[in-house]
Amino acid sequence: MNNKKFTELGLSENVLKSIDKLGFDKPSKIQEEIIPLIMEGNDVIGQAQTGTGKTLAFATSILSKINVKTNFVKAIVLTPTRELALQVSEEFDTLNTSSKFNVLAVYGGSSVDTQIKALKKGVDIVVGTPGRVMDLIKRRVLNIQDLEFFVLDEADEMLNMGFLEDIEFIFNKTNANKQVLLFSATMPNTIKKLAEQYMKADYRFISIEATSKTSINVKQYYCLVTEKTRIEALCRVLDLKSAKLGLIFCQTKRDVDRLVTELSKRNYSVEAMHGDIAQNMRIQTLERFKMGAFRYLIATDVAARGIHVDNITCVINYNLPQDIESYIHRIGRTGRVNNEGEAITLATSREVRFLNDIEKFANCKIDKQELPQLNDIYEAKYQNILNSINEVVEDKEHTDYIKYVRDMNKDDLMRFSAGLLKVVFEKELGSDFNKDLKFVEKISKSDSNSTRVFLTIGKMDNLKRGTLLDFLKDVTKVDKDNFTNIEILTKFTFMDVDNKVVDEVIKKIYNKKLNNRVVRAEKAKRI
Repeated sequence: MNNKKFTELGLSENVLKSIDKLGFDKPSKIQEEIIPLIMEGNDVIGQAQTGTGKTLAFATSILSKINVKTNFVKAIVLTPTRELALQVSEEFDTLNTSSKFNVLAVYGGSSVDTQIKALKKGVDIVVGTPGRVMDLIKRRVLNIQDLEFFVLDEADEMLNMGFLEDIEFIFNKTNANKQVLLFSATMPNTIKKLAEQYMKADYRFISIEATSKTSINVKQYYCLVTEKTRIEALCRVLDLKSAKLGLIFCQTKRDVDRLVTELSKRNYSVEAMHGDIAQNMRIQTLERFKMGAFRYLIATDVAARGIHVDNITCVINYNLPQDIESYIHRIGRTGRVNNEGEAITLATSREVRFLNDIEKFANCKIDKQELPQLNDIYEAKYQNILNSINEVVEDKEHTDYIKYVRDMNKDDLMRFSAGLLKVVFEKELGSDFNKDLKFVEKISKSDSNSTRVFLTIGKMDNLKRGTLLDFLKDVTKVDKDNFTNIEILTKFTFMDVDNKVVDEVIKKIYNKKLNNRVVRAEKAKRI
């Protein structure tokens, strides 16, 4: 448990003033451990889950160490997406209220001329995507030869998106005596190779271990649906939760557009974000979302990669993602910086198997929750309305309206209140309570005769279904019919193996090589 205060970490007085203005009580675990190391001048790798405060850790340290009087770029922060570049630069700005450092976000899809003008005027800290940073270097308007800090934020995500060559190009334009800070949620071998290549030999590695790959602050549920009732089920969840800010994930851009149209018809406060929407519009939408101009942002996985909004209270998986990593990334948008959040997934009976796989891999619990019924939603809405009214009364904001009800007797007031509640309920509720949405989760006969098995090999190892089946037959001498429901994901694979041969199969394939990768196998936990 972290017991230190920000004042004990070696930060500058100006940065501490900004932290105090922001109302931060105490540092998170990664902040407590990493800030002193950066302040001492170490190269550092920080590994921790999303939402643990990594950005504040390096931003406070950099702002505390650099000198505002020198006229050159002192720090560069590379991020995988435009949205994250904006988020990080904004965090620098919030911590810069007592100083006079110039922070500039640079990214594609915005005016390069505007960014060039800003650089020529003088910038202390540049936060940007690798492509735009490299472009500005080639134009000879961004000079990073006197750099004091080189930061890779969400390094694993950048490598997954193919930015390695861009990162190498940028790094080779820097000086030798800078501090290198690398932050990542995961630590694949490619990250370790980067560290060996670019960081000092005595670099420090800080890993904040978690018992779960998903945040302990996020409660995870699933509701059973069918394809025909998915939208109605979503409406019931929205009506019950009444989240202040929520994210709804769809698999495709078409799904996003359809859902925005349908929910708008039902008077829900929603907007869309996906790759077909112009970048400047996406940025404006994100800003409006952060300010609370609308309640629910409906997005695809790709469009949502750069969304880091601390007060999102609910994430809803309208469709399941393609892989487990995407699920973990999605629900990491809520429950950030010690806030509590909820993640709710709408799943068909066939998709429940995938949720079991997530539980196994992420060491988390996804509980089944019944879909809200009429009484549940009405009671929740009534409490919300009552709380809102009490706040208005306590703040004495109701006094101008007393004249409209002053002459009503008790019976009139009762009828009037009930009618007013009906108006408010009908305006806020989008559910259709004429539909029966009760489901029975079915497990096929074949499921009870097989065991789910987890393999440490996936798409990134160029694994194909046919190749896997051939490997299994050759190594185990077991017929291919014993292997069903094969799901090849990015870094791992799940499959069903007949109960009669499962122990033999696991024993025979364990530590064998396939596509130059050592395969390990174990039984996946069932709920």
